[in-house]
Amino acid sequence: MDQAESASDVTVLQFKQDTALTEMMRLRVSSLQRSGQKRQDGERLLLPHEAVYRLDFHVQELNFTRWYFSLTGHGRVTITGISQHWTPDLTHLMTRQLLEPIGTFWRNAEDPEDSQLKCLEADMQEFGERIAELAKVRKVMYFLFAFKDGAEAANLSCSVEFTPEK
Repeated sequence: MDQAESASDVTVLQFKQDTALTEMMRLRVSSLQRSGQKRQDGERLLLPHEAVYRLDFHVQELNFTRWYFSLTGHGRVTITGISQHWTPDLTHLMTRQLLEPIGTFWRNAEDPEDSQLKCLEADMQEFGERIAELAKVRKVMYFLFAFKDGAEAANLSCSVEFTPEK
């Protein structure tokens, strides 16, 4: 950060679990199972270890700065961005709407609990830049969070830091 910039120029957005959308997607899965129907061609159904999160952009001209990620215990969390403005009550989530790269953070079971989380830094940098790019055209963005290897939503804190475009 430039010394001329103040800390007030920094925007940190917390990922918030969208329980209503997560439940709506789970109802879609159970409805298909009960009726014996198959998903639509290309449709992406929510898996049991996944949840929908969102970011709300109050400012839309942003530059990505860094990720803040905290996970108590061990496990792996994968974050996949959704490129379309999508609502499961109106449209189904399609595989082609999922962004690349995905973000992955993890701590292995043999790692000490106070050890730093691991991630693929180049992918995380590109992912953060894609989020900032999409923020220019929308006020809300949705994400699929997948919890694996012992990771749980209750043990997670995830946010992303931006600075305003100059």
